[in-house]
Amino acid sequence: MNINRFPLRAGHAARAFINNSRGATIAERVDALNALTVQDAGRVLSGMPLDYAVNILDRPELRNAAEILALISAEDAARLLHGMSNDRVADVLLELDGETRARLFASLDEPVRIAIQHLMGYPPRTAGGIMTTEFVSVPVNWTVAQTLDHVRQVERSRETVYAIYVLDEISHALMHVVTLRRLITGEPDASILTVAQKGTPVSADPLMKQEDVARLIRKHDLLALPVTDEHGQMLGIVTVDDVIDTMISDTTEAAQRFGGMEALGQPYMKIGFGGMIRKRAGWLAALFLGEMLTASAMQHFEGELEKAVVLTLFIPLIMSSGGNSGSQATSLIIRALALGELKLSDWWKVLLRELPTGIVLGAILGLVGFTRIVFWQSAGLYDYGPHWQMVAITVFAALIGIVTFGSICGSMLPFVLQKLRLDPASASAPFVATLVDVTGLVIYFSVALLILSGTLL
Repeated sequence: MNINRFPLRAGHAARAFINNSRGATIAERVDALNALTVQDAGRVLSGMPLDYAVNILDRPELRNAAEILALISAEDAARLLHGMSNDRVADVLLELDGETRARLFASLDEPVRIAIQHLMGYPPRTAGGIMTTEFVSVPVNWTVAQTLDHVRQVERSRETVYAIYVLDEISHALMHVVTLRRLITGEPDASILTVAQKGTPVSADPLMKQEDVARLIRKHDLLALPVTDEHGQMLGIVTVDDVIDTMISDTTEAAQRFGGMEALGQPYMKIGFGGMIRKRAGWLAALFLGEMLTASAMQHFEGELEKAVVLTLFIPLIMSSGGNSGSQATSLIIRALALGELKLSDWWKVLLRELPTGIVLGAILGLVGFTRIVFWQSAGLYDYGPHWQMVAITVFAALIGIVTFGSICGSMLPFVLQKLRLDPASASAPFVATLVDVTGLVIYFSVALLILSGTLL
């Protein structure tokens, strides 16, 4: 296998890789390749046996697989692609530009092209989008011995052999599932049905969301979940490792959005300076504009602040408490929605739960704030003025209102976004905090006007 676009002489990184990775596992070599440039990684792969290079390219953890294949000649790329699993090939091709994708796609044999084109037609983050078409299946009239012989013949070209799917010999519809453990314990001359699992096999629709696929696999303790069409015919399987890889990727994106930015879409050290600025600047600007409303709220109450400067001492405390309570509620609800513990119709149950929760949490924080003012005043650490008792009561009451509002706002925002068919993770902690900061000031000064009117105000 020769990479015709590379200089003949390998770089220092490539030579160091070859010298230092002897005896390393596939996973360790993938990690090492990720640390190299695309050119050096390509040189390293070109010096490996075909089977070994295929095993490395087949790992989703290899970050630059698409770029490496784009630099390889069509002939060599075709050999690698034919050795890789179909679902991995589909993922890699989707990362390439149209011209390169067409070039590599044309180099594949027709049966492989058809299978990959079929996989690429399903929406991302669905059962069809993450399934593989390389599974072990046998007709219903086979014996245990025939099935074992078939498994021996095809095991190297299949994603997994731990589950064998029994199909109707005419319609090819899924009828039963046989585990490898049961298969090897069966009598050789017995029908495959004697070792098949009882009942209707658990299966997924190709358009089922990957979150629901993961829940099915977890619920039924499966190593692989068959994907079937409306006629019950097998389309492919989703394996546990496919679900894990996809969910890790989605969790990473959700965590980044929850931090108040766009998802990076690639490892932190791989994204360029300009890309990092673009991903972060938009949200920061939006949040900054939101925080400007906080300044507007303080300007509105400028007169009250001039009369009772002591109120400004507690503004950071008030704002952070409301934002923290909102962020807590948002985190809990987004996670519950992602795990299927809550549905969109459960919003009112969450509201009835968060209302008393916010009141109690606000009262706890309010009591802490009240105690702090009393202690500081009594110990002579700070003089809050002749009406310090009223100031303490103001802080106590304001914290109840602000924490309650933060909890309700933070818990309801994910439902609103999901109703609008937006990602609930966009209800990020900074976004909730900004929203609660503005309203928190309004609540704080409104409570102060109510309690301190006629004294400080």
